[in-house]
Amino acid sequence: MTLRSTLSTSDGKRRYARRLFATIADRYDLITGFLSYGQDRRWKRRLIALAEIGPHERVLDLACGTGDLLFAAAVDAEAAVGLDLTHRMLQLARSRHSSIPLVTGDMLALPFGGSRFDVVTTGYGLRNVPDLASAIREIHRVLVPGGRLLSLDFDKPANPLVRGVYLGYLTVVGSTLGVVLHGDPNTYRYIPESIRQYPDATGVARRIEVAGFTDVRVVALLGGLMAIHVARKPREHPATVAHDGVQPATRPV
Repeated sequence: MTLRSTLSTSDGKRRYARRLFATIADRYDLITGFLSYGQDRRWKRRLIALAEIGPHERVLDLACGTGDLLFAAAVDAEAAVGLDLTHRMLQLARSRHSSIPLVTGDMLALPFGGSRFDVVTTGYGLRNVPDLASAIREIHRVLVPGGRLLSLDFDKPANPLVRGVYLGYLTVVGSTLGVVLHGDPNTYRYIPESIRQYPDATGVARRIEVAGFTDVRVVALLGGLMAIHVARKPREHPATVAHDGVQPATRPV
């Protein structure tokens, strides 16, 4: 079975992504920086600036990896929690920061009650879930009314020539790194293949709107090769939202 056919089904993508991120965890930051042309941390700083996190807000960072967005968000927030499917990623994050809560969990079934967070962030998270619509609905569920979603990820350029060169570059470089670092060309070939199967920024924005978000906008980065999505959960009737005692029902790191 080819990588493309494996990723074309929800179950195949779920199983492949679980194995992949467990394999690459220790080299994740290196590869992310390399494949983002050294701009990854700059883009994450941009996302945090767009989030405008206040001192009384609670932040949930999904697919938090080794913690770049999470730790940046925690500087301004009242509290921050990181969630990732790969336990090894969270071990690496814990080695960088010992006090921020980290949870092993699935973006399709978040272990939190409704309306618990003011801001949800994710870097390269939505593209990797096997069911994009379900993941967005879960984010909507855990956000307070008026809460914000911010997502950073690869985009597909509209120009077919630019798109072909871009995906070709990621395929060649990813395959080479996969062979050198893991003896498997498919290890990082997953990235361009997942981009091919992921909607472009406009398509993602539509799905976010369908899930019930408003004020959805796309911030293009690197000439449209990357994008930050910003969206808001509509405000409802005033209500008191519990900000204490977030107790995720998962094992601690």
